[in-house]
Amino acid sequence: MKVTVVGAGAVGASCAEYIAIKNFASEVVILDIKEGFAEGKAMDLMQCASLNGFDTKITGVTNDYSQTANSDICVITSGIPRKPGMTREELIGINAGIVKNVSTSLLEHSPNMILIVVSNPMDTMTYLAHKATGMPKNRIIGMGGALDSARFKYRLAEALGAPISDVDGMVVGGHSDVGMVPLTSHATRNSIKVSEFLSEERLEQVAADTKVGGATLTKLLGTSAWYAPGAAVSGMVQAIACDTKKIFPCSTFLEGEYGLNDICIGVPVVLGKNGIEKIVDIPLSDAEKAHMQASAEGVTKTNGLLDL
Repeated sequence: MKVTVVGAGAVGASCAEYIAIKNFASEVVILDIKEGFAEGKAMDLMQCASLNGFDTKITGVTNDYSQTANSDICVITSGIPRKPGMTREELIGINAGIVKNVSTSLLEHSPNMILIVVSNPMDTMTYLAHKATGMPKNRIIGMGGALDSARFKYRLAEALGAPISDVDGMVVGGHSDVGMVPLTSHATRNSIKVSEFLSEERLEQVAADTKVGGATLTKLLGTSAWYAPGAAVSGMVQAIACDTKKIFPCSTFLEGEYGLNDICIGVPVVLGKNGIEKIVDIPLSDAEKAHMQASAEGVTKTNGLLDL
């Protein structure tokens, strides 16, 4: 199993680290345009191998896509990260050109790859990858929902005063501060609806805190977060590589599902060896349906800024 991560920054390096530590991939290639940067990150990570007990080979390369040939799964993290006060949508001008070039270059050398898009604005960059490569919809996946759901569960556990292993919850919709739809109606603590433990007002606060999870960290750190995004990607890659059939909310191309067409947006999917193996249809409340529709309108507006 060969995995390529494009972008050796904090997010890309975290992706590579978590994938390697889980020890299911034989090789991870990190590619970056900055001379020597990916090579340095790979060397640093390989020097962790004996300490962390993994045998995955990590290789760094500078802008040489031939070294990514025959990758089973490719991850695009490249692009500029958010700075405090920036929205994900403001990154589109620079990141669109990067994602288009990277996705087509990867496809040239790995025609059977499954592609995971992390670069922001993530839903629009996933849509761009579809249009630029023409790959089947099941083989292009946007990461956002997996990360947003992890942040949702963190906030739920915090509000409940519960261990996070007791908590389950999901975020659908667009990967943006206003577009996320935390499904409080489906959230549970050990199979019991969280509404049995938390007031409506507290649940609304949990949802609000989840939506600004990325912006909160950007303000604190001065740049985008990287540990949780890296962990989210590694979980998705492992589900595909090991054919686990796990359900993740991911940005996927919709053709009528959830009443939406010609858009990539977060919905629950089953991940396995073929990438997206099934889009899972779950009931939404009237309020959640309205929020989902508003989120889709926002993503479509951002898609309109693309030069396709």
